[in-house]
Amino acid sequence: MKEKFYLTDDIAIINFDMACPDTKSGLIRTDEFQLLIRRYIEYIKERDEDLYKWAKAGNTIDKAVEELCSVSRMALVFALDEIDNPYLDDTDMFLDFVERFFDFWKDHQRYSITTNRRSNLESTAFVVQDSSFNNLVRETFRTLEQTLKGTKNQIFRQQTAGTNAAVACYKHIPESLSERYSVLKNIMFIDSIMLRTPMILHPKSNKREGLFEETGKNPAYGFSGDPNEYFCYPAKVGSLLIYICFHRDYMANGISCANLFELATAEEAAAKPDGIVFFGNPDGEGKCTFYHDRDEDLWVGSVSSGQKIEYFGYMKKMVLTIHNLIMMEKGWLPIHGAFINITLKNGKKKGICLMGDSGAGKSETIEALKSIGNEKIRKLEIVFDDMGTFHIEDGVPYAQGTETGAFVRLDDLDPGTPYRDMNRSIFFNPDQANARVITPAAPYPIVVKNHKIDLFAYANNYDKGLGIRKIDDMEEAKEIFKRGRRMAKGTTQETGISETYFANPFGPMQQKEMCDCVIDEMFDCLAENGAFVGEVFTHLGIDPESDNIIKAAEALLEFCES
Repeated sequence: MKEKFYLTDDIAIINFDMACPDTKSGLIRTDEFQLLIRRYIEYIKERDEDLYKWAKAGNTIDKAVEELCSVSRMALVFALDEIDNPYLDDTDMFLDFVERFFDFWKDHQRYSITTNRRSNLESTAFVVQDSSFNNLVRETFRTLEQTLKGTKNQIFRQQTAGTNAAVACYKHIPESLSERYSVLKNIMFIDSIMLRTPMILHPKSNKREGLFEETGKNPAYGFSGDPNEYFCYPAKVGSLLIYICFHRDYMANGISCANLFELATAEEAAAKPDGIVFFGNPDGEGKCTFYHDRDEDLWVGSVSSGQKIEYFGYMKKMVLTIHNLIMMEKGWLPIHGAFINITLKNGKKKGICLMGDSGAGKSETIEALKSIGNEKIRKLEIVFDDMGTFHIEDGVPYAQGTETGAFVRLDDLDPGTPYRDMNRSIFFNPDQANARVITPAAPYPIVVKNHKIDLFAYANNYDKGLGIRKIDDMEEAKEIFKRGRRMAKGTTQETGISETYFANPFGPMQQKEMCDCVIDEMFDCLAENGAFVGEVFTHLGIDPESDNIIKAAEALLEFCES
């Protein structure tokens, strides 16, 4: 990013390489602070006529900004009776202006970026710099507030006054790729991220719509975005390396990846990527597409710019679609589900996988299992909470994960769960329907480790069966899993009963023929190894208020004990 300061109605990004004030007076003197004052005065014009007239004081906006900043600098040093300025004729109005301006600033998503990383020993220098800025902003507003009130505060709230997150970047020249991907040479790669959690974000979109479609056009060809306005999060998605290149307008999506995908080191990111995603592509097409570059053995995804893609699901699912397509080519089977290892206090251990599309009841069943099994379960280890893979080694089927975190609906969790993990979490629109949270779930070494599969059940939320049902006929089982039926809960645009091939619209549905072969091989292997294959009845689509999901959890716990 070439600018010192990037400001929109919702986002503020400070480039610490070019601007980093270190005194309260210096902060107010900056062009960036004065731009923010100007935007605030324009903001209150249609919202508070009296405050707007007071701020303008009959001046032009430029003159008003100059005068307000001047008197504010004086108020940082002198007592009010030592300052002669007409703005101080009504200190109550001035105090109201300051406090509401502070709220206006905090209503923005606020980030700092820097490339000042000189050695590994100084790897946290960007955190220290950002923390100093946070303290500076808070103390500046606090000093003004106390001066205008004429009394010292007795209660201090240490709010996140500066930024929500800080990002340390570096330039990376991907020598392993041809010139068709030359745009990557000018995109800043993310080296480290500092999150001030719990982080609460308010994207304008709260649902994912439409499907990801294959295209015959490489998104890298004729890419018209300014690379100086993009960042790359080099993500370790399972065992793959995927470059997630996002426009700064979607910084919230990009930095939220830190809670979901392992961040590759600069050394790891120097390898040839398995896939690339361009998020916030200014192509004007309004589409989510992917392309297979067979010449370079690379899958490329593209998500067009638009307000709706502020919903994090667009970034997450495009990345996982690219992952799944690559893994199917390798003969691995993508699983849209959740996998946990349960170790009981009596020493028995089982690997359990529940598969199903959004809203089928996977997370809810696991939460219920945690609740009822508290006295019997010694350890519950999450391997993946949304997308993973099955593969075969030496005739044995194993599971691996893709993500180190979980992106789940708040409504799907036990009421206490978000609070237990909130100190590490990122919340999206927690006050709205379909509110989501991203929280760390599993260390990366656990995610990419082979895990034995003891039970593989389809999460059935539309039938009236109870508990779990074992299916001995693999053809019947494959039909149920491939049909991918569920009763939609409103997490996407779908309503009522719907069917999605293998409950996975993120790769398998687009490449059915390739996936069919992998499914046949995997189900045969599961049967040969004596794995339990069947259904778990969650009832979430037909009777979400019932306690039948408890019966499903009880049946799973009984299976673990058997």
